[in-house]
Amino acid sequence: MTIQPLPASSWLNAPAHHAWLAAEGQRLLAFAKASRLPDGFGNLDDQGRLPIDARAETMNTARMTHSFAMAHAQGLPGYAELVEHGVASLGGPLRDALHGGWFAVSGAADGNTGKAAYLHAFVALAASSAVVADAPGAQALLADAIHIINQHFWCEEEGAMLESFAQDWSGEEAYRGANSNMHATEAFLALADVTGDNLWLGRALRIVERVIHQHAGANEFMVIEHFDRYWQPLHRYNEDNPADGFRPYGITPGHGFEWARLVLHLEAARQQAGLVTPGWLLDAAKGLFASACEHGWSVDGAPGLVYTLDWHSRPVVRERLHWTHAEASAAAQALLKRTGEWHYEVWYRRFWEFCETRFIDRVHGSWHHELDPQNVPASKIWGGKPDLYHAWQAVLLPGLPLSPSMASALGAGCYVTKW
Repeated sequence: MTIQPLPASSWLNAPAHHAWLAAEGQRLLAFAKASRLPDGFGNLDDQGRLPIDARAETMNTARMTHSFAMAHAQGLPGYAELVEHGVASLGGPLRDALHGGWFAVSGAADGNTGKAAYLHAFVALAASSAVVADAPGAQALLADAIHIINQHFWCEEEGAMLESFAQDWSGEEAYRGANSNMHATEAFLALADVTGDNLWLGRALRIVERVIHQHAGANEFMVIEHFDRYWQPLHRYNEDNPADGFRPYGITPGHGFEWARLVLHLEAARQQAGLVTPGWLLDAAKGLFASACEHGWSVDGAPGLVYTLDWHSRPVVRERLHWTHAEASAAAQALLKRTGEWHYEVWYRRFWEFCETRFIDRVHGSWHHELDPQNVPASKIWGGKPDLYHAWQAVLLPGLPLSPSMASALGAGCYVTKW
């Protein structure tokens, strides 16, 4: 792998740009502090307040713990206690003390006692970042998360994660999801760094081989999201519920960007570890990014990336989601660092200009999480402002190398202000 030099005029070389990113990051963090609940972290409304009926959720608690751990590792005071709180919550009220694993909501108060790979990947990510932050209880949480993944979710035969189970680990769901396996890939990269075990890099590659090299590569690098248990695509999955927040119908361009970045992280991590690194990884990242840009950006006549497309690349759900644009920016900077090619700089600037003018809320804080097709703030899919993770990572990644993973890089002092 040969890293090409950045163009001299790249924003990634501009101290003012990194100062802007740092200021935006601290603004996001300050807003997110209000999400603390006694048993974890909840979802904030548009004004940055916890609703009266707010409940601690595993997804948000894990994401907040990961995010606050990175703030602490970066050297920002005031976040260590929040990391400790997240670790204690994930090790306590959010965990199933009877059968192991994690509920979606503290104490399964929502009636959902199932165990989802998506949530468990985030618990593993949070635990790994908390270990970097040296939080009390983090090592035990990490060991627990790894045990659950090894015992229940990882399928060596398939080279991927199984999707979900009932509370007692019976009733495996007859479904395979690209989304849960994408976040497992993210978690596995972090686990490889904090454990020093390259087994996780092998597992990450097997997931990418199946979901990206095999399936997306045969579909013009448009990521297929839904499969049956035999990894046959389910093209009509959720056709009657196309705007689902986690399993939408059709193609999700935002995941094409997210995968593109993770593929580059995997390439860098494997090379850094001295492992065999397939040459097709870079081609896959380029293909994923190009396809998401071509089919997702301004395809309905308005600027911005639509949420979903059908199988003929026509817009289905035209709302613009903040996480999609954060991931688009993150993918552009990763490809820019990897290749030095100017058109990634153009896209990087375009995405940040759009986020600044449309998503970033300078009045009430954080980012609008959703815009309607006319780019007006909306809440059809996502209400409130519960998500710190995507935007916070987007402002951190431009200052970090492609490997090691984010928290480990910050803990090692790898953050730079000029490339």
